Amino acid sequence: MKLFIDTANIDEIKEAASWGILDGCTTNPSLIAREGRDFAAAVHEICEIVQGPVSAEVVAQDADGMLEEAALLRQIHPHVVIKLPMSHEGLKACRALSDEGTPVNMTLIFSVNQAVLAAKAGAAYVSPFIGRIDDTGQDGIAVLSDIIDVFNTYYFETEVLAASIRHTAHALDAARLGSHVSTMPFKVMKAMAYHPLTDKGNAAFLADWAKVPGDGLIPTVERFLATRQKESA
Repeated sequence: MKLFIDTANIDEIKEAASWGILDGCTTNPSLIAREGRDFAAAVHEICEIVQGPVSAEVVAQDADGMLEEAALLRQIHPHVVIKLPMSHEGLKACRALSDEGTPVNMTLIFSVNQAVLAAKAGAAYVSPFIGRIDDTGQDGIAVLSDIIDVFNTYYFETEVLAASIRHTAHALDAARLGSHVSTMPFKVMKAMAYHPLTDKGNAAFLADWAKVPGDGLIPTVERFLATRQKESA
């Protein structure tokens, strides 16, 4: 499963990338506005850091406008993926872009039917919004599961990108179901690395290490290696 970060915050993206686990990034106008950054400059910087797919969203609501904006967005960086809203106009634009080889992330997916239409239109990714579906009283994970089942049945090449992940349980369920991609806020990605038993075990190891003779791991090993080198000389 690929892991994307859902943010436009450069510090968060750099930190996640430094862990060696980041495959891509999703952004939207709301996330860009929150950072107070120039849109194009922010997208370019994110692409340079991530060195993987970065979804940049159009704001036009008609197909011609979407295609015009997409042509400009693609010039920002080779890693840009065009993010389109799920609509009839979005489907038109998706087909045109996919036919020319431009990857599309169809966003604001809330049903299996929408996901199927997006896949048929050639989208590289469909983004079901798990958390927002939960907000309506429906089961977002159930919708995600149904989308994955249908895509597997018909061997769609479109990847399912689980979005609107609110907590680590969502991330776990998405992984268990076989979602191709999960995109999540930095706080959720950071929390995935945490477990109280890990902290407890590490504290115990450090306490035991304090009882080991010597003045630290590096000086101890360096002296040992130096001695071995002299003996073999």
